[in-house]
Order: sequence, then C-alpha cells, then structure tokens
Amino acid sequence: MAEEELRIGVFVCDCGLNIAGSVDTEEVREAAEKLPDVVVSVRNKYTCADPGQEEIKRHIREYNLNRVVVASCTPLLHESTFRNCVAEAGLNPYLFSMASIREHCSWVHLHDREAATRKAKDIVKMAVARARLLEAQKEMEIPVTDAALVIGGGVAGIQAALDLADAGHQVYLVEKEPSIGGIMAQLDKTFPTMDCSICVLGPKMMDVDRHPLIELLAYSEVEAVSGYVGNFKVRVRRKARYVNEDDCTACGDCAEVCPVVLPDEFQQGFSSRKAAYIPLPQAVPPAYLIDMEHCLGNNPIACDKCLKACEKQCIDLNMHDRIVELDVGTIIVSTGMGIYDPTPLDEYGYTRFENVITSMEFERLICGGGPTDGHLVRPSDHRTPARIGFIQCVGSRTENRGNPYCSNVCCMNTVKDSLLIKEHHPDAEIYVFYMDIRAFGKGFEDLFRRSKEEDVHYIRGLPGEITEDPVTKNLRIKVENTTAARVEEYELDLVILSLGLEPKADLKQLANMLNISQTSDGFVMEAHPKLRPVDAPTPGIFFAGCVEAPKDVKDSVTQAGAAAARSSIILNSEILKMEALKAVIDLDKCTSCGVCAKVCPYGAIKVDIKAKTGAQVVAAACAGCGTCAAECRFDAITMQHFSDAQILTQIDAALEEEPEKKIISFLCNWCSYAGGDLAGVSRLQYPPNNRFIRTMCSGREDEKFILHAFEKGAPLVLLSGCHINDCHYISANHWTKRRAEKLWKRLEKLGIRQERLQLQWVSAAEGPRFAQLMRDLEEMRQQVTPEEIEHTKQVLAEQRLAKAKEEEEEAESLEPQVEAA
Repeated sequence: MAEEELRIGVFVCDCGLNIAGSVDTEEVREAAEKLPDVVVSVRNKYTCADPGQEEIKRHIREYNLNRVVVASCTPLLHESTFRNCVAEAGLNPYLFSMASIREHCSWVHLHDREAATRKAKDIVKMAVARARLLEAQKEMEIPVTDAALVIGGGVAGIQAALDLADAGHQVYLVEKEPSIGGIMAQLDKTFPTMDCSICVLGPKMMDVDRHPLIELLAYSEVEAVSGYVGNFKVRVRRKARYVNEDDCTACGDCAEVCPVVLPDEFQQGFSSRKAAYIPLPQAVPPAYLIDMEHCLGNNPIACDKCLKACEKQCIDLNMHDRIVELDVGTIIVSTGMGIYDPTPLDEYGYTRFENVITSMEFERLICGGGPTDGHLVRPSDHRTPARIGFIQCVGSRTENRGNPYCSNVCCMNTVKDSLLIKEHHPDAEIYVFYMDIRAFGKGFEDLFRRSKEEDVHYIRGLPGEITEDPVTKNLRIKVENTTAARVEEYELDLVILSLGLEPKADLKQLANMLNISQTSDGFVMEAHPKLRPVDAPTPGIFFAGCVEAPKDVKDSVTQAGAAAARSSIILNSEILKMEALKAVIDLDKCTSCGVCAKVCPYGAIKVDIKAKTGAQVVAAACAGCGTCAAECRFDAITMQHFSDAQILTQIDAALEEEPEKKIISFLCNWCSYAGGDLAGVSRLQYPPNNRFIRTMCSGREDEKFILHAFEKGAPLVLLSGCHINDCHYISANHWTKRRAEKLWKRLEKLGIRQERLQLQWVSAAEGPRFAQLMRDLEEMRQQVTPEEIEHTKQVLAEQRLAKAKEEEEEAESLEPQVEAA
C-alpha cells in the first residue's frame, strides 16, 4: 500500500498576538510555510470566528489538506471548535493539531518581540512535527442503559431519585438503613426558615415510595460495582427484615407483644424500642422489621409471640439476605455524612456528666415527636433547664483532635436551636461559646440578628473544661472571653455540644468499590471543584449532598438536582460517544506481567497473569491518562492521539536548534498546562526559554521522553501535573512521582545531577506559581555547563546503543527456538 502523501495546512491567528512587543505572526507564517510537508500557510485575524473557520474549510478543499495546524490560543479554549471545523470539511477531527502561541508565548513575553517570535516558530514547528504522525481515530460508541442507581436515601438521595424519575428514567434507590430520610428526619426544624423538618421531608419520602419509576431497596447495601459509564453492573445485598414489607400494614401488634426492650437509636437513646420495631413513625417503607441480633425467636426459638400476634402472617424468622443484580447507566453517590463522636474530648465531660448532651440529642429532646413530646428537660432530673450553654466547633477546626475543617452548618444550627429554646422558654438564659460565627448564607445573618435580639449571649471563646456540682448536677464552665479580654465563669443547667460533621466510616470501602478518590479530609473528590463540582473523575458517577463536603439541606438539595441533571445527559443518550484517547495493547509485545492493570486508576485493564493471554483494555472504562503506557517496560501499549512517536518528535523539533538554551517541560492537560494558560491570561512575564509538551496526565510522562530530551541536549527537563491527591485521573500522578524518584537515582549513578530533572505540581488556579516556576527553571538552566550537557549526551547515547545491542543479541538467540516452534 502506497504511503500517504502528507499535505499540511498551517493557520496562524493574529488575535491577541501581533501587538507591540509580542509575536510577529507574519514571520511565524513564513517560517511555517518552509517546514517539510506544509503546502499552505495562512494568516488570519480571528481564526475561531466563522470567517476564519470558513477559510480553513476552503483551504482544506482547495489544497486537499490531510493535516491541519492552527497556531492561536490554548487548545483548552478552542480545540473542540477547530476539530468540529475540520470535521465539517470532511477531515477526521483527530488529524488536527493546535499550537498555543498566545497564552504560552505572546502574552508572557510582551517585552521581547524577537525571543517571543522565535519561541512561537518553535511551537508551530513542534505542532507540525506532531501533525505528521497523527492518525485518524474513530470515537467509540457505546449503548446506554436508561437506568440510574442512587446510593443513599437522605434528602439529597431522595431529591436526586425523584428528579431522575420525573424525567422519565428508571431509578434504583439503595438505602443502608431500614428507612429512607437520613439525618434530616431526626431534626426538629431547619434553618433559616424554621420549617418543621419532617413536614418538609415526609411528603418527599412518600413520593419515593409511590413513584412508578423508583424501586426502593431499603435496608440494603451495594456489594460490588463493575463496568463503565452507560453500562454499570451492580450487586446489592438486600438484608433480611424478617418481615414481608409488601404485606406489612404497620399495625404494631408485633411490637406490642415483643418482650425485648432496647434503646431507640432514632431518639438518640432517650426512649426505648422493641426487637420488633419501625425505625420512625413516618418510615418509608412503612413496615416493621425484626432486630434479629436481639430477638429471642431464633437459635434456639425461645419466643414466638410476634408470629402469633401478626394476623397477616408477615413475619418470617427464616428469611435470608437476597442478592439483587442491577444494570444501570449512571450512579449518584449520596451516602451523607457522619457526626463527630465527642467522646475523645473528655474536658467537656460528655461521657461523665449526664447534662452534657450533643446537638443531635437536643434535636430529639426539643422535637414534638421526640421522647419528651417537645418538652426540653435535662437528662439528670427531667427538670426544665433555665441556663443553657452551647459549645461550638466540637470536632471541627482542630488539628490534634477532631477535624481541621469547618463543618459549615454548626453555627447556624446553634442559632436555630437558640431560637427554638426561646420559643418554648422565653425566660431561658442562653450562652453560645464560639470561635467565629459563620452566617454566610441567604437569610442566615437575619436569623443570627434575631437570636441576639432575643437576648442570646454570644461569648467569643471556647471553654477549657467543664466541672459538675455533684449535688445539683449543674455544670461550671470557665472560659476566656477574648472580646472582653477576661476569664469568665458560668454555672449552667445544660450544656449542648455543637458537633461537627465528618465522612462516614464506611465511605472508604464504597470509594474503593466505585474507583473514586477522597480528599485529605476524607470526603469524596470531585472531577473539578469549579467546572464539574458534582462529577466524579470516573465518568458516569456523580455526587450529591454531604458525601462531597458538609452542607445544609438547601445546598444538598441543590447539588442533588445538579447531579440528576448531569446524570440525565448520559441517560438521555441512546449511544454515548467517547473521545478516542484510549490505550491500545500490542499482544505480540505484551508479556502479561500485569503492571498496566496495577497502575490503571480506573481498573480498565484486565490481565490473566497465569494464563499469559495478554492484557485486555476495557475501552469504555479507559480515561486515556496514559499511565499504563509510561509504565510498560515492553512498549506494548500505544496511546491514541498521544503516542510515544508523537511526543518524541516534538522533543526533536524543539531541540533542533540551540538545544542548550531550551528547557523541555511536560505539562498535564488539566492542571499545569492550564496553570500556564492562567499565567498567560494574567500577563505574568517569564523567560522565553521553555518549550511545553502537553500530555493528558503527568502519568503519561515516560522515562524515555526525559532521557531522549537529555540526549538531544536539553539542559533541564520539567515534569509537572496536578497536586498529589488532586489528580484528574484519581491517583495517576502518584506513579509520576514514583517514576521521577526512580529516575533521579539512575541519573545520579550516571553522573548526571538530579536537579536537572524537576518534578513540580501546579494547579490550574496557580498562574503566579507557574510563572515563578518558569523563572526559577531559567536560573537553574543557566547553571548547567556545556560540559555537563555533552557528558549527558555521551553517557545516554552509549547506554542506548548498549541496550539496542543487547536486545539484538537476545532476539538472535531466540531465532532457533522460534523456527523450531
């Protein structure tokens, strides 16, 4: 088959470039025209506008172009625009390459026109070199299962399920507890409107139960998840309730005769329940269950009173857990949050003094549906407290014990609770001990003002300790009032600890199952905090509510709506198109070592190490980070659109002239490259000696690229990507770090200074840091001597030749075995 004749068109945009002290775009255009395989080079004022795009299409047809390079702004801004443009002209969109000569050149070298123009010519030369090796790609199309799984039945999960079902999608709502409702169901009122919590939530719970497109799986847990966006397979364990929930009428006859009495978890232990119980009066599903751990009717049967009492014979003490298999297209994680356990903070006496209670215990005491029918009493003597203190930030904003972050809702919850007490007992003295009151939301400041107008005292300072009067059971608090600059003492009848929020204890297990990452605080990490705040890095998975971070009811419901909307975009598509940036395995080279499967953040590669059948890529699950290709020792993996050859040829083009004056920087698409864009937009100036090579992830930055750059004469090489634990590909940059550390040791053995290989993390928001890094790198470059560069080139060339000879000899030794076989 005849080799394709390359016909490359280069289009240089003037927008923001050809200004005083910046890039001479005509000189760039002329230089591009002289490059091999370039048949036309055009200069245009606004290439991204309709006239500019029409000009590209016209030239594609006129000159029969089969590759297109646009030299203009950052690809993060208009790459998709130009891909669509060339596709409309009949060219495969993956035969298009973009050169960023605005943000990465013109705008950051405003005062050195000659150097900026020289750099722009290099950038275009690198883009043309890559374009020669681009291949047409076909985007993968996968069918979408029109169903969603919502994990967690709190207010966020309920809202997400209802929104999806109302949009016409089948929804499976899995809740770990016997009833949906979550923490909101335990609250008395919600701020800032002071609505009855269950009055707001109850109807939504019933809507879930009645909706024809929602299948509620309460008292169930997700055990396994496999597959990929559009086609997830989920295994759910439905735990035995020992009561048939479809037949149960919630008459309560079983509970009346049950002899086993236990603390009621819903009422925070202030009242009791039976082993046969319903979690809360408004429970959904509205059915009883048997607490088999404490039931006397099993192993051996010592009691069967509930069986005899149930007229409908709903109870089955031999019921077993059931496994349910679900096929869904998307998953929304809304498992909520945990509440801090104040037991370690012993100075507040929670475990020692009866009249020290938590904010959640207070919610049940003040609630009309609570154990005291809404009469606020203190636990020690059931007397109405006259003097009440709230201690803020218990378990929040502390480094040594608790959590370092603000829990978002505690301040306003206390403001709300203080007003509730004043409604019930206007003469009560209330003291709030705080660090800062954070009343930042709509209506929050008004509520805070109302609280102060009701004569609630706010004392800026946290108590050091609490002691108890053994006779009266009153509590004595000593606190430094930082506003008045004095130590004060208070005697109180009741102390309420305003507890912080934290990730649920079992979230780690679910995160591993779904292949999603967690922040340093333990909450789930979104794909991008600003642009994709409800998306997981794993496509098809979304977040809603407090699983992502502490938030109030309004924000939880808002995020649930956003997650449902994002999920609907996928579910509304019968076919899902996936960008052709996938790993491709060469089975002839693959040794089934399993390294690629180990490093893949998405579990998209399967290898049977024992069978030696070669690695297999689940293309729909592959996100295209390229970590597997960088780690493969046998060059058995090719990354579509970011192949080894495409990256190596860019290095060659950049270092073709005066390599000793240039720094090669490998930048990840999402963070460090975008950080460079921000530096450009901000017009932050830095030296023009750096040449950037974009990869989708720092995990793609292969050892061979670095060594090739050094052998070609680069004095300095930079690897850069997202900060650790902030990687857009979950954990891929951990392998970048590991690879760099390994290479530093190798360079040291070869007599090459480690400092010449830099590893730096830069986020998309760190434009100033990026610019300063470029300045620092130039200072380092100037310290590299010509002798060092020559020594490096010689050593690496010798190593490369020795390795090639070794591989050749090994191949020759295997030839007789191959022939015999």
